[in-house]
Amino acid sequence: MTAESRRFYKGLVAVVLPMAVQNLFSSLVSASDTLMLGLLNQASLSAISLATQVSFIHHIWLFGLTAGMAVLAAQYHGRGDARAVEKVLGIALRYTLAGTALICAAALACPRLLMRIFTDDPQLIELGVPYLRVVAVAYAFAAVSQPYLTAMKTTGRVRRSSLYATSTLALNIALNALLIFGLFGLPRMGIAGAALATAVSRAVELALCLLENRRKDVVRIRPGDICGRYPVLRRDFWRYTTPLLANMMIWAFAMSTYSAILGHLGSDAVAAHSIGNIVKNVIDCVGGGVGIGSSIILGHTLGRGELDRARRDATRFVRLSVLLGAGAGLVILACTPLVLRAAGTLSVQARHYLKYMLYMCSYYMIGRTVNTTFYNGIFTAGGDTRFGFWSDLINLWCVIIPAGFIAAYVLRLPVLAVYFILYLDEFTKMPVVVAHYRKRAWLRNLTRDNPDG
Repeated sequence: MTAESRRFYKGLVAVVLPMAVQNLFSSLVSASDTLMLGLLNQASLSAISLATQVSFIHHIWLFGLTAGMAVLAAQYHGRGDARAVEKVLGIALRYTLAGTALICAAALACPRLLMRIFTDDPQLIELGVPYLRVVAVAYAFAAVSQPYLTAMKTTGRVRRSSLYATSTLALNIALNALLIFGLFGLPRMGIAGAALATAVSRAVELALCLLENRRKDVVRIRPGDICGRYPVLRRDFWRYTTPLLANMMIWAFAMSTYSAILGHLGSDAVAAHSIGNIVKNVIDCVGGGVGIGSSIILGHTLGRGELDRARRDATRFVRLSVLLGAGAGLVILACTPLVLRAAGTLSVQARHYLKYMLYMCSYYMIGRTVNTTFYNGIFTAGGDTRFGFWSDLINLWCVIIPAGFIAAYVLRLPVLAVYFILYLDEFTKMPVVVAHYRKRAWLRNLTRDNPDG
């Protein structure tokens, strides 16, 4: 093994491993919400899987903006310009707070209308309303903590950032058990308890971030930067963030549309789909860590102007993603009997759906892991964000979703056939993604000398 390869794998362990653990705990929070409520009854399980689609859209809004911020922050950190990183962080916070205010207002003012987007079942709507009203508070906390945690990761504080996030996620899981079931004398709150657990854990996460922000030797949130003009950096921020944010939003709405399509095929389909998604997301945590980690590592390298080294490291990330995707698929297959045994409260029909959905998830993970590394890692690191937008817009909204609607409502195919069609998206776009990677349009240094003074 060469010295460069050793440096690559050392950086991989230092950056990707903490992120994989954080992603795992994030997935486990969603799993705990769903599985604990599933122990109450199938209706609660179905309701929260639909209600959390609003949280999913908010998460994508934050992820799009913070990922766009990370494009510039990683490269300027690689260049050694800490002040530029703080300015970019301030710009990102301005817009995460503005967008979150709108989503909070909708969740508080018209939760029933939001639930009706995803289901027409009156029972599921009424069960989801209290969740949306309580969890709206958590959105405001996350609008500050998530950009700051991302800034910590891109500036070399990956372990500390992951420790904060993982600790609060573990708190969320513990509070879920206490508040959903009313343990140790606490009130039995059900779905509202899951929402309150999320709000409390997000508040703790924000408090840890604000304590970290008091240190003087780190990149910090400066109130003046949130309101600052910085025309050059703001223009660069939106140049790379707009397509990335649009990409994330159309992907989020596509996933919500998947849930809406299956949600109108019956409660059994919703319950099976929600558990299948949880398993898929938990197993996907390592692939997600590789995607984000590759963006940071390659961004630092590109910011230093080491383009040849970035190209070689990208090749290593692609090979790694193929191996991880295949491994993730095998893990899902191995876990299928255990998941079916744990889902004992589901109806016979829902368990039948779940079994074959998990089988289909196993092949889906290969494409998902590889494409995540390309989209969220390699392409994003070099500011090549437009390709992902156009690729997903055409693939999802012009091919997959129309095919899903036709299968479900025109041809009236069985639930599993509709599910299979919807989750072909990672493979239908892969040939174009690989061809674009080989063009090396992403291999760019985006930094400027002393931007905005």
